[in-house]
Amino acid sequence: MVACFPARFCIFFPHLSCLTMKTQPTLSSERIVSLDVLRGFAVLGILIMNIQSFSMISAAYFFPTAYGDFTGIHKGVWIFSHIFADTKFITIFSILFGAGIVLFTERLKRKGINSVALHYRRIFWLLVFGLMHAYLLWHGDILVPYALCGFLVVLFRKKTPRTLFILGLVFIAIPSLFYLFSGTTMHYWPEEQANAFIRSWQPLMEDIQHELEVFRGGWLKQMEIRVEESVYMQTVALFFNTGWRCFGLMLIGMALFKTRVLSAERTNRFYLILALAGLLVGLVLVITGVYKNFEHHFAVEYSFFLGSQYNYWGSLGISMAYIALIMLLTKASANGWFLRSLKAVGQMAFTNYLLQTILCTFIFYGHGLGLFGRIERFGQILIVAGIWVLQMVVSPLWLKYFRYGPLEWAWRSLTYWNLQPFKRETENL
Repeated sequence: MVACFPARFCIFFPHLSCLTMKTQPTLSSERIVSLDVLRGFAVLGILIMNIQSFSMISAAYFFPTAYGDFTGIHKGVWIFSHIFADTKFITIFSILFGAGIVLFTERLKRKGINSVALHYRRIFWLLVFGLMHAYLLWHGDILVPYALCGFLVVLFRKKTPRTLFILGLVFIAIPSLFYLFSGTTMHYWPEEQANAFIRSWQPLMEDIQHELEVFRGGWLKQMEIRVEESVYMQTVALFFNTGWRCFGLMLIGMALFKTRVLSAERTNRFYLILALAGLLVGLVLVITGVYKNFEHHFAVEYSFFLGSQYNYWGSLGISMAYIALIMLLTKASANGWFLRSLKAVGQMAFTNYLLQTILCTFIFYGHGLGLFGRIERFGQILIVAGIWVLQMVVSPLWLKYFRYGPLEWAWRSLTYWNLQPFKRETENL
């Protein structure tokens, strides 16, 4: 049986009181394997880029020569990461989030439940988790933008795939218009504003030293930058970039789910064509962008605006290719060790995402080992590989004994306002 929270707590949710057994979340036997595998692939891959934010000054994420060694193997790591990882895995995550909204609401609707009301409770708790993640651990959080978009994107869930695709591309295009307009008008900016922007792109030595000291310091000292960056990410960055792109990708995710692309139900020929077309278009755009940015020596006037657009759009093609390849692998051998491990990582994606933050902040920040700014890009990739191995080994072992990851269990319990069964033997298969 599933324990219900005491009735006195339900006064805080008068329209969503303690739910009956029919509102229990998806059983393991009802899960869509391809979605779990793709989610596991995305949560591992996203660390390739996130570790740069954990381990180096913020400017080095976009302007690679701002800090550290940018020669030899370290330069090669950046080029490889930019081409094959930058924006690609967060794109897949956003697509999956949109697909998940359709899946969640449709399953509840079939059970005669007010799916939208329960969705809003689910998103509310995601927002709470995201705010805690951003302000207490790491300013690079993506959960808050997802939650804010999730409050609105659910309203589009009944649209046709064609409409969702078109609207998705329109929303994705909006940040490009902002960037191109800002780039062409930069010479009209007030001098003080322009100089501050250039300094954020290519910080002075005193700025670099300050950031190093803050993140090599204790947890409270880190708040000096963490809070400021989190506020920026949840306001300016959300309005000019993240919000529009995430919203558009969620709409596309809804369309891909409705057209059975994400459930591995299309033909092998379809996925093969999608993979080849995505790689061809995506790689041409992204590699061209790399060449152009090097040609302009990563000058902010070019690279931040026009130079960033090659990867912005090229990442869509490469992401679609990754999705197609994962679908092909799932159709070919869903029971192989590698895919079973990815599936387990995906089932615990929320926990694994937060675990990556905990591990990396311990490794790099002052409340842990204090290696911030001391590990070059090749060393960062070795750490990424180590965390991948850890999560691919631990996730299947955990799910052997428990039904959910700890954060998945907490999120579901809060969403359904019922304590969900946790140990594996309590699940009624």
